Amino acid sequence: MTLALLLCSGMAFAQPGVYMINYGDMDHWVDRQVKESGIIGGETKHVWAIGPTMTIEGDEAYTNKGGSPWGSSNVMAKVVGITKTNTSVFPEKRGDGYCARLETRMEKVKVLGLINMEVLAAGSIFLGNVHEPIKGTKNPQKMLNSGIPFTKKPRAVMFDYKVQMSPRLNRIKSTGFGGKEEIAGRDLHEVNLFLQRRWEDANGNLFAERIGTMVVRFSKDCDWQNNAEFTILYGDITEDPSYDESMMGLNSTVRYGVNSEGESVPIQEVGWGDPDDTPTHLQLQFTASHGGAYIGSPGNILWIDNVKLVY
Repeated sequence: MTLALLLCSGMAFAQPGVYMINYGDMDHWVDRQVKESGIIGGETKHVWAIGPTMTIEGDEAYTNKGGSPWGSSNVMAKVVGITKTNTSVFPEKRGDGYCARLETRMEKVKVLGLINMEVLAAGSIFLGNVHEPIKGTKNPQKMLNSGIPFTKKPRAVMFDYKVQMSPRLNRIKSTGFGGKEEIAGRDLHEVNLFLQRRWEDANGNLFAERIGTMVVRFSKDCDWQNNAEFTILYGDITEDPSYDESMMGLNSTVRYGVNSEGESVPIQEVGWGDPDDTPTHLQLQFTASHGGAYIGSPGNILWIDNVKLVY
C-alpha cells in the first residue's frame, strides 16, 4: 500500500508535512450486526470496524472495507459450532465527529456441558487485518496479519488521546482455560510503531530487519491531549539515551504476516536495519493493555483520534 492510499481523500493534511492515515480521523465505522448463537442468548451484537459508513448484517467473516488499513480486537468467533462476538473497541461521539474508545474488559460464554470460558479482551486497533472467524484462543497473534506495505520514512507519529486507568494495582491473565492468574504490575496503555524491511525465503518464512521504532506507554489519567507527537527512532536504538525495555527489542513480541502462499507465518526479526534503509512495511498499534494477549486490567480505557504521520 502506497502513501497515497494511506491518506484521506483529496490528499488533505493538517499542516505541511503532516498526513492523516486513511480513516485515522475515526469518523467512519462499519456497523457489523452479528447474531450470536441461540444457545448463548441469540442477541444481535454490534461488532464495529473502522471503515466506510455502512451496515453489514449476518455472521459473514469480515475483510477490511473501502481501503481501510485498520484491524481491531473486535471479532467474530465460531468455537464448537457456537457464534460469539467480542467488541472492545467502540465509536464515541467527539465534537462534530467520532473517536475510537478502546476498553479492557472480560468476555464470558457459558453453555452447560459444552463450553465455559471467561477471556480478558484488551481493546486494540492496528494497521492490518484479522483472519475471521476466530476458532479458539490459542496463539492469538496468528489470527492477525500485522502491518501493511509501506516504503516512506516519517519522523514521527501524531494523534489525539485520552486515558482512564483501572484502579487495580495488578493485572489479570485469563485465557479461557483454567482459572484467572494474577500478574504483578500496573496495566498500562501502549502505542507502538515499527518500520520493517521484510523478505520471504524459498520455504515461505518471513524475515525482517527493524528500521524504525516508536513505543510509548501511558500510566496516568488525562483528558484529551491533542496533536501529541512522538518521534520515530531509526536504526539500532539500543545505545540511544531514550531506549528502555518498553521499546521492545527484536522479536520481543512475535507477530504474524501472510506469505506469498497466503499462509499466516511468524515475522522473524533478525537484526536492526541501517537508518538509511528503505522499509517495506509499517506496523502501528494502539492498545488499552500492554502485557500481551489475555493480560490486563478491566476498566482501562484509551481514547484515540486523528492518527497522522509527520514528515
